[in-house]
Amino acid sequence: MAAPTAALLPAPRPSADGHAVSVLPMLFVPEARQWLSTTAGRVALEGYSWMQAVHWVAGSGLYKPRRHRSHGPRALGSTTVRVAQELAQLSPCRPGIEYLVRRTGLSERTVEYQLGMLREAGLLAYVVRGTRIRGAAAQASEFALTVPPEFDAALGIRTVLRDDTAPEYTRAVCGIAETSRELMAKLARKAARKVRKPRSKAASKSGSKTSGKGVRRGADQGPVTAVSGEVRCTPMQVGTSAVFSAGRTYSPPEDKLASGEAKSPTPKKSTKQAGGRRKPNKVGRRYQLAKELVLELDWLRGCAVPRIAWVARNVADAGWTLADVRAWLHMRGEVTRVRRGSGLLAVLLAGAETVLDTPVKRADAIEQLRGSQEAARRHRIEQVRARSERYDGDWTGPTSYRVQQEVAAAFAKVREVATGGRAALTDHQDLVPDTESMPIRSGVQGLQDEEIVQARNDARQRLMMGDTSPITVAVETLGREEAEQLYGPALVRRGMQLACGARSSLMTYGRR
Repeated sequence: MAAPTAALLPAPRPSADGHAVSVLPMLFVPEARQWLSTTAGRVALEGYSWMQAVHWVAGSGLYKPRRHRSHGPRALGSTTVRVAQELAQLSPCRPGIEYLVRRTGLSERTVEYQLGMLREAGLLAYVVRGTRIRGAAAQASEFALTVPPEFDAALGIRTVLRDDTAPEYTRAVCGIAETSRELMAKLARKAARKVRKPRSKAASKSGSKTSGKGVRRGADQGPVTAVSGEVRCTPMQVGTSAVFSAGRTYSPPEDKLASGEAKSPTPKKSTKQAGGRRKPNKVGRRYQLAKELVLELDWLRGCAVPRIAWVARNVADAGWTLADVRAWLHMRGEVTRVRRGSGLLAVLLAGAETVLDTPVKRADAIEQLRGSQEAARRHRIEQVRARSERYDGDWTGPTSYRVQQEVAAAFAKVREVATGGRAALTDHQDLVPDTESMPIRSGVQGLQDEEIVQARNDARQRLMMGDTSPITVAVETLGREEAEQLYGPALVRRGMQLACGARSSLMTYGRR
């Protein structure tokens, strides 16, 4: 609380000529003179002496706000002193509005009001004014703690300028009037005292009720030693209003204390799974399935995960997994050419959740996929084994074209004998065939046009099904030229391309 004016204003002291000093004028510093370079006051050397001037101005009543007559504070009070205490502890004094709000618990508008009144009272002066530039960090203002000349005149404080070239605000105190020493001592005690935030009425009432209950409980128990409610055991002003039946507090031994391992009767339910991660929701399942599809399917590489999640939303909501989707795509047929992966996936998944609507159906589809994959794997193993036996054996084929024809004719004769053809040997026949009765025909010699056309149609149909064995056998046995005469250059070239592609793991065959 601010002291009355009579307690802070010294009595009129006689001047050198015997006349009394006139009454001090009202304190007000216009905005143009609120800078350190234009101020009429002097800079306080430390925050303690500056707080003496703050208490004097707050209790004298010489300052009245002029800018905020319709709203805002009417005079300097305890709130102003609280803000001034925070400013006195800063060096340099460059407080931000947010800092003062956090330290004092006041609102931003209140802090701005108090800073403005301290400047108008001559207690603060701008050193550097803060800036607020759009796109840049805001800069706080820097203040100088100043003592107004009215304070020196009222208390008879004498100052001297020790350096003639120094500015006027660097004046130093060199003495004080004898009649003002008692008042200066009172201001010193106020400056050393901390002004804290007042307690609310609700807290005061609850504290008084608690203390009253404690007193009545102590009266029922017998004579007690009362503890004053004004005693503060911590800087946070927490009062001790309880009463005890003994003069000291009893502390139990450590072996009597609880171990802290007891379980709560109402344990808190955890929403997390055992693995430490929460179960994904509907949108999370969509994105999870979409990410797995993009990583596993080659023709979806590069597609946006959100778009794939939207395409596969129906199957994801139905509980499908990556294995279920791959089994359904296998049932729909493999694709050979993809223009837009997300569009193709939308077409292939249309109505899938209504066809495989039960987990049993999806499990059967997965078994079919695994069976086809196992069959394809065995087929590739057989192809590799046959190729390795063909090229890695000890026997090497002849290099002469004529010898290759003779060898092919001999192998053809052996196959006819094994299948029971017209060249089959009897018990009375020699192992060497009769060339006169059965002339050896190599290549397409001796074949009719109808037989050639039928052979080509048969090879073309088998080639469309992925079987290149007629063409590859003809090339290996008859040679490339004879095979082209039999099947045609285009068909032979296509068959050899597919046979070479079958050896690569990057190409698969199938039908839609």
